[in-house]
Amino acid sequence: MNGRTLVAWNLRRLRTERGVSQERLAADAGVDRAYISELERERGNASVDLLDRLAGVLSVQVSEFLRVPPTGSEKVKPLRAGRKPTTR
Repeated sequence: MNGRTLVAWNLRRLRTERGVSQERLAADAGVDRAYISELERERGNASVDLLDRLAGVLSVQVSEFLRVPPTGSEKVKPLRAGRKPTTR
């Protein structure tokens, strides 16, 4: 896997493991939601500064974005679409 593929794979993995939507991650990192989508689809090229902000929001080290997945790992499934119900 090349660097862009690793970042895409791990960004989605980390985000979905924590149940964070692209919209929430983007807002907390100060970027547009469409850019998060581009990164996860290997179309965007993240700067180290952006990876630093994303790592901070996800509470991980920047190195997590370059972690090689175990052999045979399945593609990370996206979160369920739609808004979560509000609790009252």
